[in-house]
Amino acid sequence: MMDALINDPKGGMPRLLEIMRRLRDPDTGCPWDIEQDFASIAPYTIEEAYEVADAIERGDMDDLKGELGDLLLQSVYHTQMAAEADLFTFDDVVNTISDKMVARHPHVFGDENRNKSAEQQTADWEKIKAAERAGKTQTGALDSVAVGLPALLRAFKLQKRAARVGFDWPSTDEVLDKIVEEARELTEAQETLTQTEVEEEFGDLLFVMANLARHMNVDPEAALRAANAKFTRRFEGVEAKLAKMGKTPAQSTLEEMDKLWDEVKTESRS
Repeated sequence: MMDALINDPKGGMPRLLEIMRRLRDPDTGCPWDIEQDFASIAPYTIEEAYEVADAIERGDMDDLKGELGDLLLQSVYHTQMAAEADLFTFDDVVNTISDKMVARHPHVFGDENRNKSAEQQTADWEKIKAAERAGKTQTGALDSVAVGLPALLRAFKLQKRAARVGFDWPSTDEVLDKIVEEARELTEAQETLTQTEVEEEFGDLLFVMANLARHMNVDPEAALRAANAKFTRRFEGVEAKLAKMGKTPAQSTLEEMDKLWDEVKTESRS
């Protein structure tokens, strides 16, 4: 019967759960899957989340469907390992997130009024999350900002969380002043400080840049991904122009590549 489920193209969630159970079976499963644990799978979970974001950014809905499946598989993988250790099951995960969504939206699922401003919704959300943290002995405003997030994203979230409890510069002007100050300190640091101290100053500058993104309603991760993509397109354009000349970047000069870069940049705007 289980084989029938595994081969049923319309088996849905039960099919996927059974596939993962079989993959992890210590006697008949896949040797690679059997050897994995939470720590070894975590990097794949992060990678799949980024691939979902990439598909959305490219507007590729067929790819998005596949990437969402890959991301779902990560949840199934972790919950199967948890079930094997008698920690929790997939149903426990589903019920937990369902309970959380109902509790956090009393204006939808309860008797609270839906006619609230965005500011009031944010304030109510923070009160609910503060109560949740208190129940988990997480009393600090920053306690639930995951340590494992990419550093730039975590900086953004830390500052956003601090701002919600009033710890924030009043306007963008103060942030820009701080950026100038940190940039000056970094320039001075490279002349007089150790490499470790230089890295600290560089980190301070990046941290303030993340705060500037928040003040300007910019997602710093998305902005940097877009900048990476733009750089890749333009550099590939330079490589293509050099190839027509029978050259590679290594055979070219910085002056020549810089000129071609400007050409590619101009062409991309036309």
